[in-house]
This record gives sequence, structure tokens and C-alpha cells, in this order.
Amino acid sequence: QVHLVESGGGLVQPGGSLRLSCVDSGTIKYHMGWFRQAPGKQRELVAAISSDGKIYAGASGSGRFTISRESAANTIFLQMDNLKPEDTAVYYCNSRGTFIGGSYYRNPNIWGQGTQVTVSS
Repeated sequence: QVHLVESGGGLVQPGGSLRLSCVDSGTIKYHMGWFRQAPGKQRELVAAISSDGKIYAGASGSGRFTISRESAANTIFLQMDNLKPEDTAVYYCNSRGTFIGGSYYRNPNIWGQGTQVTVSS
């Protein structure tokens, strides 16, 4: 069984910031990524990061979100700045996906539970 642990979601006013974290307890480095899903919409890629720290930015939150990882560990972060109401969604961590042609392809079997981000005044 592989379990990802996510944290950092919450309620924030427009223009505010949040920092999400996710941990995969595996013993080697993995490619990992952040996705989000709003009610009635498809789950979409926010950003992904390779096992060596190379970043792939998806369309969601472009220019306002930054993905990073802890050295020598499968811990990733999503720094979200200048949040907008349309960023409201459940944010999911994915691990052990694949980079092909510069794009991240999620592992359909390894997801976090999701953490709710609500942006409202």
C-alpha cells in the first residue's frame, strides 16, 4: 500500500497565500505533481517536478504557483500566491508518475486524499 500525506489547505481571502505539502514515504526519489479539481470540472495538472528537481508548470495557476521539493526526500510543496476565487478546488498530490517528452503523466493509482483550498472574502 502506498499512502500520500497532504496538508496545508484552508480558507484564505483573495490575494492571500497558502503552502501545500505532500509526502511519499518511498525509499527512492519519484516524479511527483499537484493536480486540482473544482466541482463539475475535470481534474487538471497544476505543476509537476521530477525526481531531480526539474519543474513542469501546467496551465493552472501559471505565474502564481510554484512547485518545489525537499532534497533527498519525496516531499513536495506548492506555494500559492495571489490566490483568486477561481482557485477554489480540492488539490491532490500525485506520485510516481512519468515524464515523457517534457510532460508529466500521472500515476492513476497513487493519489493523496486531497486538501481543500477555498478562496473567499
